[in-house]
Amino acid sequence: MTFRKEPPFTHGATLKTAVVLVNLGTPDAPTASAVRRYLKQFLSDTRVVEIPRIIWWCILHWIILPFRSSKSAQKYASIWTNEGSPLKVNTEKQSMLLRGYLGQRGHKVEVAYGMRYGNPSLSSVLDKLKVDGCDRILILPAYPQYSATTTASIFDAVFSHYAQIRNIPELRLVKNYHDHEAYIQALKESVLAHWEMNGLPDKLVMSFHGVPKRTLLLGDPYHCECYKTARLLAHALDLSQDQYMVTFQSRFGKAEWLQPYTAPTLEKLAKQGIGRVDVMCPGFTSDCLETLEEIGIEAKADFLKAGGKEFYLIPCLNQSPAWINALAMLVEEQLIGWPTRLSVSELAEQKAQAVVQKNEAIRIGAVS
Repeated sequence: MTFRKEPPFTHGATLKTAVVLVNLGTPDAPTASAVRRYLKQFLSDTRVVEIPRIIWWCILHWIILPFRSSKSAQKYASIWTNEGSPLKVNTEKQSMLLRGYLGQRGHKVEVAYGMRYGNPSLSSVLDKLKVDGCDRILILPAYPQYSATTTASIFDAVFSHYAQIRNIPELRLVKNYHDHEAYIQALKESVLAHWEMNGLPDKLVMSFHGVPKRTLLLGDPYHCECYKTARLLAHALDLSQDQYMVTFQSRFGKAEWLQPYTAPTLEKLAKQGIGRVDVMCPGFTSDCLETLEEIGIEAKADFLKAGGKEFYLIPCLNQSPAWINALAMLVEEQLIGWPTRLSVSELAEQKAQAVVQKNEAIRIGAVS
């Protein structure tokens, strides 16, 4: 076996703890070539597409990549920002904020982010943490609901990376948090903040990313976890069953996926006389192509064309304080037993720096 190059083991070195927030990924640019590279990596994952390899290889390379890359690039261009891909920007800022929150809670940990597909690659991030002396690593997927197509794929990438490492760090992996109280609270606060500004809708639609129906029949818990998230959030918002509904978006191919499908459902609601719908995507913790373009542009246009009057997309959790707090709580629960606590002097210095940073932010805000 060929092992990856890694730093030599040093006796007596102070070992560090790291948290890696892992999201799906994004193209490097909203161009056909960049999207093609991204789609090739994404759609070559056997966890994502379970069609026999030889058949899928032909479909992917002869049909999807040549004809879908340019079209997808146009969609990415419609939501791209000056900072870059919304998903990457949000995930990076979440990791930075999480590090600060954990520091204020008295933990000394490294926090990094990586992507399952695209850059920064998860493997490159794990390599860097190895060089930095991190020997305890917590993998935190950005997916609240577990699915073999998403969370398990991250775990595959982690195990594959360390299969080539001689000195493997201690690992912990978060499987799901679809029913975690802090996550539900963060969702609740985001909805209430939106309603406070815009009033109440006729219907709240909770749209989750779809997966083929066969995954449910084969034992994937994703469907059940989505519905549990929706049920807990509806209860937290004190909604009756006729005030909200669950749908599934992003269907791909001709096979049956989890239903009801989001787009046809929204058109049906409009034709039934539902004047205003608010759509949220609880399974996405960062706004991305699937939320901003698929829902915020395409689904909105379809709803209004079918006779709907008002359509609102409730933003994902992104960098909301309640969400970063939820992430910090999740991480704290997983860090139990690992020596991450700051010393008294380190904690005092951390708090002093936080005060300076806060005052500087206030000063800049006042000046601007």
